[in-house]
Amino acid sequence: MSDTKQSRGFAGAVLKLLRAGDYELTVTARTEVTPHYLRLSFQAGGLLADRALHPTMWIRMWFSDGDKLHQRGYTLVNPDPANDTVDIEFALHDGVASRWAEHAVPGDTIEVTVLGSNFALPEPRPAGYVIVGDTASLPAINSLLDAIGDAPAQIFLEAAHDDDKQLPVARTDVTWVDRKNAGEALVQAVESAAFDASDHFGWVACDNRTTRAVAKLLREDYKISRKAIKAQAYWVA
Repeated sequence: MSDTKQSRGFAGAVLKLLRAGDYELTVTARTEVTPHYLRLSFQAGGLLADRALHPTMWIRMWFSDGDKLHQRGYTLVNPDPANDTVDIEFALHDGVASRWAEHAVPGDTIEVTVLGSNFALPEPRPAGYVIVGDTASLPAINSLLDAIGDAPAQIFLEAAHDDDKQLPVARTDVTWVDRKNAGEALVQAVESAAFDASDHFGWVACDNRTTRAVAKLLREDYKISRKAIKAQAYWVA
């Protein structure tokens, strides 16, 4: 539940100065997709009516930790402006966001902020895409895949658990890689599949170290120009 006495700290003060949009979401349902992956459904509190949607759109959610609130970014899943509903998917691990999600029940509310999410499909249309991520970025990847339709895409996904490979992906031609050595196995899989993708667009979102390593491969081994790569660390290893 929301608590007005809790502090958002410095990050919250900066967002307020930047006139970020604040909303309150209300949990309406929960779906345990796998033992390590949870989907919560929400009434969106007017968020979708006020904002134009774009692929991979994300919001900042504020999670309680004692007398402080911590923000975490999550991708909008199944946004429905007409009904003012949206889903958020959580790759469960030990963290403040996962703990909140695991205990959330219909009727619970959470504060969210909209600021910083901006992505548009590249123009002109690239010959294809090289997409690299994990379960944390899977909602964004599915959003991207829905947006690009039948465009060619080479997709690499990192699995932290065996049941991750059962998660729904918008494409069937996915290379799943077990997480080993802090992401090194994924980096090696991307490297071994390198081809001349100079006319492609690269999209990568993993942990911070893996994201940097893969982005370098996309530039140097795949020959994708820096301006044709969207790389963002979704979590800190």
